[in-house]
Amino acid sequence: MDSKTVSAYRRFYLSRLLDDCVPFWLNSDLTDREYGGYITSVDRAGRAYSTDKSGWFQGRCLWTFSALCNRYGKKAEWLEAAETGADFIEKHISDTDGRMFFTLTRDGRPLRKRRYMFTESFYVMGMAEYGRVTGDPAFKEKAEKCFGMMLGIYRDPSSDPYKITPKSYGQTREERAAAVPMVLLSTAQLLARLDPEKSEYYTRTAEEIARDMIRFHWKPDLGCMLETVGADGSFIDNPSGRTVNPGHSMENSWFLMNLYLLNGDENLLSTALKILECSSELGWDGKFGGYMYFADINGRPPEQLEYDMKLWWVHCEAITAFLLAYSLTGDEKYFRLFERAHSYAFGHFSDNEFGEWYGYLHRDGTVSHTQKGSMWKGPFHYPRMLMNAERLLGKIEKGERADALL
Repeated sequence: MDSKTVSAYRRFYLSRLLDDCVPFWLNSDLTDREYGGYITSVDRAGRAYSTDKSGWFQGRCLWTFSALCNRYGKKAEWLEAAETGADFIEKHISDTDGRMFFTLTRDGRPLRKRRYMFTESFYVMGMAEYGRVTGDPAFKEKAEKCFGMMLGIYRDPSSDPYKITPKSYGQTREERAAAVPMVLLSTAQLLARLDPEKSEYYTRTAEEIARDMIRFHWKPDLGCMLETVGADGSFIDNPSGRTVNPGHSMENSWFLMNLYLLNGDENLLSTALKILECSSELGWDGKFGGYMYFADINGRPPEQLEYDMKLWWVHCEAITAFLLAYSLTGDEKYFRLFERAHSYAFGHFSDNEFGEWYGYLHRDGTVSHTQKGSMWKGPFHYPRMLMNAERLLGKIEKGERADALL
């Protein structure tokens, strides 16, 4: 791809980050100046419509503002936004057993706790990135302690202090969910990037998790990565077992490519590219364009009622994955796929009046939900993609090798 085109894309992504996405959130009701933390349930214009707080988004938002500081400089407004999040997290997010709350009231009282480790994983990301901003090793140490707990539970699920099914009932069908190694792989790589002294340890840990992800969830004979499999990786012939989430699979593909940047394993890169290509093919809507949310690998009716909707984060992960694939291989097909995802995403999700992106579209590309944030959407996937895309395009423009992504 010619340098002028790449340069124009880089300027576009940087402008969308600094002139559109970040200002929208800073001018919204996101940062709670009374109680601390973040209110992500905001309407199209950024005004809060619910003050309950998402536990995992406390860590996600902290990571975003910290990453902005670490990449583009410590602007006062970014630093202030990070500080208020870190303070709320320190006071309210953890339960007595070390696990964390999934939803909280505005003033930090717990509402709900879930078994999966998403809140914990984003706590790790946020605290580690914030530790780099402040230079205070205590934040990194807290992140590493939490990651150690997560890794211990992953390796030995019986050690989980927060259990749902009593042991006396036994286990009718043991399953593996792809989301678990996904968040662990992401956090391990982040710690490898932020802690040079322990980089080798976290890289080896990431390799362990990646091996599990590929061994159990990647099905080359089916041409897909399955979301749910048996404990031994076996195929489960029901709607859950047949489910492919193209967004997760493409996100996992760039996590695996990111690991390749750390260890140089060519087989890992080859597998990551295969996962990316098949996920894109399965997910792309040939009639209306864009990536659908779920697919059934056998073409049976998906149980998810939202299966054919178009979600913002799926397209963010596609853009990142295709750009990274192009940067690593120089294969023009990946740049063409990037441009296809870019054209659809910015042509349909962008709100040119109020800024930022809508999160949810009907299959035909019309807006389904007008809010800009919820317990599930906030400043994470979109700004992370913009930061990574701008960085990758800058490397491509200069003819340099990609480095580890955020």
